[in-house]
Amino acid sequence: MKRILMITTGGTIASQEGEDGLEPKTTGQQMLDLIPELQSLCEIDCVDLLNLDSTNMQPEEWAVMAKAAFEGMKNHDGIVITHGTDTCAYSAAALDTMLIHPKVPVVLTGSQLPAGEEDSDAAHNIYDAFLTACGAPAGVYLTFDGRVIHGLWATKIRTMGFDAFVSVNCPYAGKIADGKLMMQETAKEKTVAAATVESAVDVRLDSKVAVFKLIPGFDPVLLETVVDLGYHGVVLEAYGCGGITNYRRNLLPAIEKMIHKGMVVAATTQSIFDGCDLSQYEVGVRALKLGVIPAGDLTTEALVVRTMIALGRWTDKKDIEAFLRGDMSPVDRSVPLKNFIE
Repeated sequence: MKRILMITTGGTIASQEGEDGLEPKTTGQQMLDLIPELQSLCEIDCVDLLNLDSTNMQPEEWAVMAKAAFEGMKNHDGIVITHGTDTCAYSAAALDTMLIHPKVPVVLTGSQLPAGEEDSDAAHNIYDAFLTACGAPAGVYLTFDGRVIHGLWATKIRTMGFDAFVSVNCPYAGKIADGKLMMQETAKEKTVAAATVESAVDVRLDSKVAVFKLIPGFDPVLLETVVDLGYHGVVLEAYGCGGITNYRRNLLPAIEKMIHKGMVVAATTQSIFDGCDLSQYEVGVRALKLGVIPAGDLTTEALVVRTMIALGRWTDKKDIEAFLRGDMSPVDRSVPLKNFIE
């Protein structure tokens, strides 16, 4: 029987009614007590790591979770992390990048209603997460409403519906139906490759990254402020394939100033699917020529996380650009893996 570590971090799944509304109070063991059928699935250890509404989950907590998961891998066959849904996609992307060649499945999940509440989806999602942790190939996943999503490609699309997450620009890693886990062959293939390399955790990052969603009438002064505030990176949610305004309220001079100051400026799209390509239209090409980095298929969540992590790992703009474009492994091969582990 496999041994799985459950790490709790708070969120709706652990919430109870408080003085000012729902707040995380439920322990991991209390959640497990609601799902007795888990006893026949695997052996379970439980650690209550954090107790936060995911609105309060920040980059520092990504590092705490990554280190706890990495330590847990040494004595367990899989990791389940319960997490609030609102920022779960950010945390999944962070763990996907911070955990280098994980040897076991690391599975995030949560719920739209608190555990123990009538008609809650918590027990269902927790059980599915344990199924994934017991049977999926090594890697980081978000399991929710029977869908298994690769950690880097999840996005929350519903505030209340149980089918809250979708996989963006990447096939689902698998699904759970009739109590059975079915994984895609591509996910299985990664386990073979991962078995031959060393695992590590690298939690270095720079949180001084700002995000701007472009709107008609967007004032370029807003971009100029981040230079003076000492930010090191900017993510632009551009229009369509990557359109960035260059008429009347022209954003290009402000972008050029940011890049000249050494800032990293990356672009994604406001559209959920199909990604960003700055090379198609003049409104993208001119930004591309200035040095704006196109994020390709990455979601906003993944791009924000990877920009922070890239800035924490590298100083060379070429390395950062290669990483954000997906041309480089998350491992910096110039540094021994043991130096990543804190």
